[in-house]
Amino acid sequence: MTIKEIQEEIIDEFSMFDDWMERYEYIIELGKSLPMIDDAHKLDENLIKGCQSKVWLYSELENDTIKFSADSDAILTKGIVALLLRVYSNQKPAAILAADTDFIDEIGLKEHLSPTRANGLVSMIKYIKMYAIAQQTKLSN
Repeated sequence: MTIKEIQEEIIDEFSMFDDWMERYEYIIELGKSLPMIDDAHKLDENLIKGCQSKVWLYSELENDTIKFSADSDAILTKGIVALLLRVYSNQKPAAILAADTDFIDEIGLKEHLSPTRANGLVSMIKYIKMYAIAQQTKLSN
């Protein structure tokens, strides 16, 4: 699936919920299915700066696509990063860099997070894009 198709799928899923409590519960459930980061990658260099909770994000290039894994010490944050990895993992670096993040506004996520969590969300996206730039550079060499 393309990034856009996955984003549309997420928008459809979130539209099924009547209120934000149900959406929070769904995000927490997503966190339980997060592809777990190997303990060997739970290093300070893989910590996302700007997040209120601890979030580790690791990427590796596999057949021209980036495979992400992550973990967090907070259940809601774990769900948010799981949502982002669903969109961006197993995609080509160029597709990640070209993708917009409008789906986050369309599902109303940023406006329903505390300011510090919203900043963390922005930081997670920034790190995903930085990893994509780094992996794209490897492909170009």
